[in-house]
Amino acid sequence: MTAVTEDTFFEGQIRVRQHRDGYRFSIDAVILAQHAARRPPPPQAGQRPPAEKPRHVLDLGTGCGIIPLILAFKRPADRITGVEIQADLAGLARENAAANGMADRIVIRHQDLRELRHGDLDHPVDLVVSNPPYRPAGSGRMNPHSQRAVARHEIKVALPDVVGAAGRMLEISGRLAVIFPAERLTALLAAMQASRIEPKFLRFVHSRSDTAARLALVEGIKGARPGLSVAAPLVLYRSSGGYTEAAAAMFRA
Repeated sequence: MTAVTEDTFFEGQIRVRQHRDGYRFSIDAVILAQHAARRPPPPQAGQRPPAEKPRHVLDLGTGCGIIPLILAFKRPADRITGVEIQADLAGLARENAAANGMADRIVIRHQDLRELRHGDLDHPVDLVVSNPPYRPAGSGRMNPHSQRAVARHEIKVALPDVVGAAGRMLEISGRLAVIFPAERLTALLAAMQASRIEPKFLRFVHSRSDTAARLALVEGIKGARPGLSVAAPLVLYRSSGGYTEAAAAMFRA
């Protein structure tokens, strides 16, 4: 039996089991989940807040299910489907959903996302999220652990496969949110436009304020007109050490 560890989120309100020696999620997934969970700004004085609209969210390459868990916690009205090509990770994601009492809101499919079609899901998809493999096959040092290698390198699926699946599953005006290495941003934007998903939001993520951007958080809308909004950068660590307030807030309930 594969050894697992258990971590907690949001002051212990979410428990996440991961394989000790397999692929383990990073802060990249947390950043993406928090972006996907955001709500409209609060209404002006005297106005009622809008009712939370239930969404069907599709997570492509869900791993242990960390993004569905955060979304289900932050937005209880959402229904989330996670798709994972690796059977052991799909099984772990199902266990995590059940252990957190979210099995009624999170469905995990063990499936190749390249074969995903509308008929596989019960409801139309409002939002697709993905933290896809970020290294082209044959580039860099391949991790000897197959689970980690598949999650990090484009071995079983490549970037165009992920974005193409999002393009198939989204209706017009549906959204795709992706976190990806900043150095491969042009490849991501080109893949989105090839699938008729127009990039509309961009935010760079920096390890520290004096370092180059490491990640790019991108959101696009299927069938939208051109027009990209670039947000203020997200800085993760203070120069003196430890998380910045913006990063630390992502781990609080």
